[in-house]
Amino acid sequence: MLELSQHTSGAIGLDPVYCHDSLGETMRFGFKLLFAFACGLPLWLPAQVADGQIRDITGTVARDLLSIRVESDQPELKNYIERAFSLHGAFELATSGRPHFVFSFEAKSDQALDLVIESSGKELLRQRFAGDDLFAAAAAAADTAVLRTTNRPGFFSGRVAFISTTSGHAEVYVADLLMRARLQLTRHGADSLLPAISPSGDQVLYTSYYRNGFPDMYSVDMTTKALSLFSGFRGTNTGATFSPDGQRVALVISVEGNAELFVGSKGGGQLQRLTKTAALEADPSWSSDGRRLTFASDELGRPQIFVANADGSGRRRLPTNVSRNCSEPTWNPREPDQIAFTAAMGKEFEICLYEMGGGAAKVLTGGLGDAVEPVWLSDGRHLIYTQRSKGRSRLAILDTLTGKQKVLTPEVWGNCSMADFAAM
Repeated sequence: MLELSQHTSGAIGLDPVYCHDSLGETMRFGFKLLFAFACGLPLWLPAQVADGQIRDITGTVARDLLSIRVESDQPELKNYIERAFSLHGAFELATSGRPHFVFSFEAKSDQALDLVIESSGKELLRQRFAGDDLFAAAAAAADTAVLRTTNRPGFFSGRVAFISTTSGHAEVYVADLLMRARLQLTRHGADSLLPAISPSGDQVLYTSYYRNGFPDMYSVDMTTKALSLFSGFRGTNTGATFSPDGQRVALVISVEGNAELFVGSKGGGQLQRLTKTAALEADPSWSSDGRRLTFASDELGRPQIFVANADGSGRRRLPTNVSRNCSEPTWNPREPDQIAFTAAMGKEFEICLYEMGGGAAKVLTGGLGDAVEPVWLSDGRHLIYTQRSKGRSRLAILDTLTGKQKVLTPEVWGNCSMADFAAM
């Protein structure tokens, strides 16, 4: 066990300012190895039962689309909800004919609305939602609409932590998934990288050079905005990721110049060392039950994907058989046999999906530029990743079932990368 040295703590001028201004220059990629991923998830057709609710019936309709129409008496809200569903690979917005479902969002106040789901002229569901504002309530309602019609959780009300270079330095931001507004979390005037947001959204960990020029790890309490040192060992302190229950953190710390995996509590303090090898370990990611970790290691000379128990035992390499350079693994939160990662493919990087026992990994992306830094969304079907091309980077969403891709960050936000997601 290691005792974490807390050099300083306390509030450090984190003014929560919502920004819509343009970004500056290209941000640094820093410390990342690379990753692969995907899905293949069934949809479940809904049916009406006697009580007017929606239930799920047995019957896989993989790759089928649910046609929907969105209705609201507020044009701005209607546009917001239509954009949300356009990001989801299971839905298409009906332009003519009779859709499978009509989703109505009926505003009741500035912070509450009713969701009404209809099919073939019959009301199947009516439920009220409230939030900090009408858009937050609508996101929660849309998530319920997704759940009740696909049997998979929605992700529209989630939060995304990421890096952008608006100020000329790589700083940490948090935004809603639809990027309606963003909160600048750090104002260090020095590069920060690899933010990790807790499952409940109450804490963000990240690495920054701002205090002493070394890559230390800091923690921000999202309620008080207090900033404290989380890990400040000599060398690098990076790659944080929260366990599914939010109580533990896996991270990478340099020990005698070698990057090793550690696990500690979300509050810091003592750390348990998991690896002790001559290799460099990076990019840990938890299994959905919190019992295992996947990570990248160059034990074989070049980075490959490994798994181990959460105490470090049972270490083994995954035979992805797709590239000699595989890194940035992320474990599917709903499909325990699936791990996504980034792989070098020729002169570019692509996102891949490995399914245990299924042979070689599947390449999910392609085209000009790199696809890197993937992270799963809560439905285990979609992921957020970074698109890089010609010195620019932006966040995008990928449907791993259909291959559908949509850009998330607006052009005026400039370079964005290193996303992490919390379902809230």
